[in-house]
Amino acid sequence: MTTPIYIGYYFNIVPLKPATEILIAELGYVGFESFVETENGVEAFIQKEEWNEDMLKDIYILNSDEFEITYSTKEIEQVNWNKEWEKNFTPIIVDNTCGVRAPFHEKPELLYDIVIEPKMSFGTGHHETTHMMIQHLLQQNLRNKKVLDMGCGTGVLAILSEMKGAQPIDAIDIDNWCFLNTIENVERNKCRHITAYEGDASLLIDKRYDVVIANINRNILLNDIPTYVKTLNTGGVLLLSGFYKEDLGLITKECRDNNLEFLEFFERNNWIAAGYRLK
Repeated sequence: MTTPIYIGYYFNIVPLKPATEILIAELGYVGFESFVETENGVEAFIQKEEWNEDMLKDIYILNSDEFEITYSTKEIEQVNWNKEWEKNFTPIIVDNTCGVRAPFHEKPELLYDIVIEPKMSFGTGHHETTHMMIQHLLQQNLRNKKVLDMGCGTGVLAILSEMKGAQPIDAIDIDNWCFLNTIENVERNKCRHITAYEGDASLLIDKRYDVVIANINRNILLNDIPTYVKTLNTGGVLLLSGFYKEDLGLITKECRDNNLEFLEFFERNNWIAAGYRLK
């Protein structure tokens, strides 16, 4: 088996917050696979065969006057991802109720203890959007509810849903690595009611759910909200994240145009996670 060659980008960012999270989200959208946050910024990696020299042209934050961002690049023959994650992945706790940790961390005394081996997938709980979606789920009564985790990443939100009594649960991601990582993490957390799928919203034909979770990005959300609504049972809840505060009005208008009523939202470092209910 040929060892993949990676291109590494090493970003220095001033100030670090919230630029770090925004940059990671934008780089992930164009195909970067793994990220390591450092004291000075972010290291980002992409397989050479997926890379092209124009990839950063549409990264909005690199052209922002609010931050000073410089970077260098180099070719890497092999990266020990597990070692990188062990150095940089620290446990998080949400609302003193739910913890997200790696297998090598000590087990906390919390109601919900989620063990994630993130590898290259998005969704460790460290990013603002995942953290806020966990907050939303902690407020939901999920007992025997049918749940969809769209853009599941590591599967962390699907796993929390099962821990809160939801079943059955579908977890979908278009990225093969995320799909496989979700399967691993589902098994690691001994979940029995989660089915992972590789694909997009086209898989949702004839599906019905009580709760739909979609933590993706603004453009995909705006395109797929009508599809999510078609899958919702009456009174069902749609939880959306992956967009900035300035996009909340646009997202809410699309939801209202599709017979959804606004419930509430959380905000962290200009990121938003909003809840809606089907009338």
